[in-house]
Order: sequence, then C-alpha cells, then structure tokens
Amino acid sequence: MKNLLIRSLLAFTVITSTLGLSSCVKDLDREPEFDPTSALVYTDPANYEAVLAKLYSGLAVSGQQGPSGAPDLRGFDEGTSPYLRMYWFTQELPTDEAIIAWNDGDLPDLNRLTWTPSNTFVRTMYNRIFYQITICNEFIRETTDEKLSGRGVSGTVLENVKQYRAEARFLRALSYFHALDMYGNVPFVTENDPVGAFMPKQTTRAELFSYVESELLAIEPELAAARQNQYGRADRGAAQTLLAKLYLNAQVYTGQPKFAEAATYAKKVIDSGYSLTPTYRNLFVTDNNTVAASEIIFPVTFDGLRTKTFGGMTFLVHAGVGGSMDAAAYGINGGWSGYRAKSTLADKFPDLTGATDQRAANFVTDGQKRENNDIFTFTDGYALQKYRNVSSTGVKGSDTGGDHPDTDFPLFRLGDVYLMYAEALLRSGGSQTEALTYVNRVRQRAMASNITGSQLTLDFLLDERARELYMECYRRTDLIRFGRFAGPSANYVWPWKGGVLQGRPVSEALNLYPIPSSDLTANPTLKQNPGY
Repeated sequence: MKNLLIRSLLAFTVITSTLGLSSCVKDLDREPEFDPTSALVYTDPANYEAVLAKLYSGLAVSGQQGPSGAPDLRGFDEGTSPYLRMYWFTQELPTDEAIIAWNDGDLPDLNRLTWTPSNTFVRTMYNRIFYQITICNEFIRETTDEKLSGRGVSGTVLENVKQYRAEARFLRALSYFHALDMYGNVPFVTENDPVGAFMPKQTTRAELFSYVESELLAIEPELAAARQNQYGRADRGAAQTLLAKLYLNAQVYTGQPKFAEAATYAKKVIDSGYSLTPTYRNLFVTDNNTVAASEIIFPVTFDGLRTKTFGGMTFLVHAGVGGSMDAAAYGINGGWSGYRAKSTLADKFPDLTGATDQRAANFVTDGQKRENNDIFTFTDGYALQKYRNVSSTGVKGSDTGGDHPDTDFPLFRLGDVYLMYAEALLRSGGSQTEALTYVNRVRQRAMASNITGSQLTLDFLLDERARELYMECYRRTDLIRFGRFAGPSANYVWPWKGGVLQGRPVSEALNLYPIPSSDLTANPTLKQNPGY
C-alpha cells in the first residue's frame, strides 16, 4: 500500500502547485512553471488516484522527485523544508523535550523561544501548510458531482473518486487544524474561491475551529469505516481522532471547553477495533506498517527506495544519531549529530539506567551528559534512539546505501487516543475509574508499573504524555493546553526557554506563531497576531 501514497507523478499532479493562495504561497515561492491544465489532467479518470497520491505525499516529500531537483516551493532547501520535518521542528524544539545542535540560520531561535515574524522556519511551516491546502482545494474543486458527471465518470470509478474527495477534505482539514493550532487567525480559502491571484480574507481562530469541525463531521460518514481503508489512507478513525484533538483543545482555540465532545470522539476511535501493539519500540521501525498496524490510525508513509527526502523520517532517524552511537545499528550510513533530549524530558523517567519502562530504553546515556549546557554540543543531552531504519526483527531498510528509511511516521495512534480519552474524562467530570483503566493500559504495554486513582491527576497525565509520545509532534500543543508553555502563569521552565540556560517565563504571545512577514507584505489586508 505504501506504493500508492509515495507516487508523485509530475505530469498529473504538478498542475495543482500554481493554483489557489496568492498571498499564502507567493508566486516566487512556487515551482515549477508548466503547461498542463486541470481540464487536461482530470479528463482521464485514471489520473485521480495519482493526484490523490500527491496530496498524501505532500506531508512527506518536498517536490516532484526525490530527494531534490523539482521542489514544490522555491527558495527553501528541499531537505529542510518538507512538511513533517517543519512540523517536528515547530512542535518539539520550543518545548521541554527536544534540543538540536545545529546553528542553521535562525533555527536556534526555536529552542530559545525567541523567534520573530521573519523566522525562516516559522515561514516555511506556514507555506507548507498553505501549499497543502492549495493542492487539496484544487482536487476538491475538480471532483464535484457536476464536473464528474460532465466528464462521464460513473460506476466504480465514480464511487472511488467520491471517497478520494472525502479524503482530500480530511487532508485539508488536517492542515487547517495545524494552521489553527500554530498560527491562529490565518487567511482562509476553499474550493469555492476563485483560482489564481487574489487576496484571501483572514479568518478568526473561532471561525476556523467551526470550519474544521464542520468539515470533519460532514466527511465522517463518507470515509471508509475505521481500519477498512488501505493502510496509509484516511478513514473514519482518522477523522474521529482529529475531531477528538480539536475538541480537546477547543478552550485554547475558542475560549469554550468541549471536553465531553473530546471524550465522545476518542471513545468512538477506541471502540473501532484498534489495539495497542504489544512492543512499544515496534511503533517506530521499518515494518511498523505491519507489526504496529493495529495501533497506527493515520501514518505519514515512507519508503527507502520510492520516498526519497532528506526531511521526514530520513531526518528523524539520522539526526538522532551522533556521539559514540553506532549508526549501523540504526540501519543508516551515518549520524547527523542533531537532536537529543532536554534534561526535563529525562526527568520524566525516574530511572533511565535500570528501568523496565520500554520507553526509557530509547535514551542513550553512554558518552552523553544529562544536562544541556551547550545547545550546539550533541553530547550535551541524552541521545534518543526512538526512530530506526531496521525492522522489528533487526533487518535493515530497503535502501542499501543507508540514506532513506522505510519507517512510517505514526501521526495518529491509539496510545495517544487512550491518553486523550483519560484527560477528557478528568476534565469533563467523567469516570475517573475508566480514565485510570486506559492510562494503565498504556503503561502496561510499556512495562511501567500501574498507578492508582489517587495518582491520576492532570499533572500526571501531562508527564505521561511526555513519556509515551516524546518526539511525536504533540508537546507544544500539550503544554499550551495545560497552561505551561508561555505567559505570566506558565512558570514551568526548561533549558534555554527564553534564551537562558536555566530557562525563564516568556511572553504569552508565543502561544501562537506569528503570521510571516512575507505574507503580511504580500497581502496587506492581513493583521499580525498580538504581541509581534
């Protein structure tokens, strides 16, 4: 199934890269120029699947060929700029979990929480989000009932395309969710807006919340039932998980809590037939598409021979290896000496040397210091071996050169849903006994000891989410939801928060990233987020 989602056929799909958001993905940032038109591509029913593959691959790769050479966005390094790598940077580096040793441009500002509206990485994440929205809009625009009827699309092909359209709407909702979470009040465009250069209007965070909610509710019955679609494609379980995430964070986004709704949708996912994979480490190996398929709800798929990028899983596997670590043990040809754990993440595990908790076994302490005294020294901070280019049985990935992993990234998985459900129950006054059951299921799988009802508090849950989900792009959102990230009441600090080793509180404005200066220039109708 990986083969469908990794295909990105230039002749069929590049047409979408110049249609849509003029100010959100500037003309000078788009690549390449071309002759094909939507009418040409969508006339042939065989092309719909290829375009769908492009929509999915937009989360993983940077352009039309890998690992570089025909980028979606011009002016960005193709290894640095793919969606998943940018999402990891912006969700992990500003938090108490990850630190990176590279002094690439203004990347250290993410570790220090000192970014500005001109920060390259803030801008690249923003452009990735809106590029993805643009190509989804075009697919949705070209697959209306009216257009399909006019092209004579019927029978099985018609039913397939209708489902593809629902999946495209899910992918668009996912990117708008990321925009909602990270940037707040953003430009807003759908398939109903004109194609080409125009000034998108800015929506409010509350309005965007309502839009994402309505889209997910509308497509929920149109998607394949949970676990009934091809692996790697969105189904109802994916939509319900995203709804649970949306509702869990509703108070942050709109000022109105929706924890009961979060519990309802998390329970829908739990009751859909997923199960925890018995071995925690198998969630992050090359054959996780089989050995962990029962737990993975929605992955970003990779293949060492067909999904070649220096972002995504290539980054996550290589950049975590350095110091005295043996790169070959991780199925790669060398480490990049990049990210490692902040001491505050190590503190979440009471015993890293003799712990039975499988999640603690991913920490590499030999040759590494616990403290993060120097951002740019890889050995300052425990290394992490969570992501590997070897299988559950120790076989190296398909790329014999050791560059590009086969490991999929589990963007949504059941372990997270269990913890979301427990949190939603506690916050909504639901059953604490039931919440305890699901927290202990997560801990039992990791071979950690059970906790009692008196130990189950929101503070415990925040720490447990760090133990279970570190380096999986959840932490920034979690810290903000718990009031620990930024603002006068966020007294929780970690190394280099606020630009100092011991950490210090930072402005509440940093709970949102700024609208990039480049987009404010391109679209003067936009207003910057407060505090920037």
